[in-house]
Amino acid sequence: MYPIVDLVECQTIAAVQSEQYLDDALKSNVNIIFLLTGSIFNIKELVDRIKAANKHVFLHMEFIEGIAADKSGVAYVAKNVGPTGIISTRSNLIRVAKEMGLMAIQRIFLIDRNAIVKGLKVIEQSLPDAVEVMPGVMPRVIQEMTDLTPLPIIAGGLIGNRKEIADALEAGALAVSVGTSELWHKE
Repeated sequence: MYPIVDLVECQTIAAVQSEQYLDDALKSNVNIIFLLTGSIFNIKELVDRIKAANKHVFLHMEFIEGIAADKSGVAYVAKNVGPTGIISTRSNLIRVAKEMGLMAIQRIFLIDRNAIVKGLKVIEQSLPDAVEVMPGVMPRVIQEMTDLTPLPIIAGGLIGNRKEIADALEAGALAVSVGTSELWHKE
């Protein structure tokens, strides 16, 4: 139904927040990397390294230095960098990415009931390939989101151990994005 489901081989996604951890992610079991670092000067090289390791890469548009998180920035990324897709909190960028042939993950922060309602409206309008909900340590809310939308849910943020990963998956998340490199490797 949603092509992103077909990409997920390992339900842990490496959220690489610093270039120093990229090699560890490349050597890990994960097959999807969320790249939350880089600049206009090295992003193509980083993406090419990830793709050469036969892994999918999603760029978080708000974290790439020197590339604006706007329509032109997404067009530049699509044409010149070539990731699998993007991640953004901005619904307009999700729509632009999809128009440019990229997959798109809408990131939403679930801080209260109002944020859930607004988040659902945003994803109905932007029609992303998946939704990353943060923080990901709320199994009850993850379950509620999976009941409220047919879109695949990725849990992320504040995940600190394997039990929290298992809890998010049990609650219905398709995958869990994790910034702790030790959790990228199977025990």
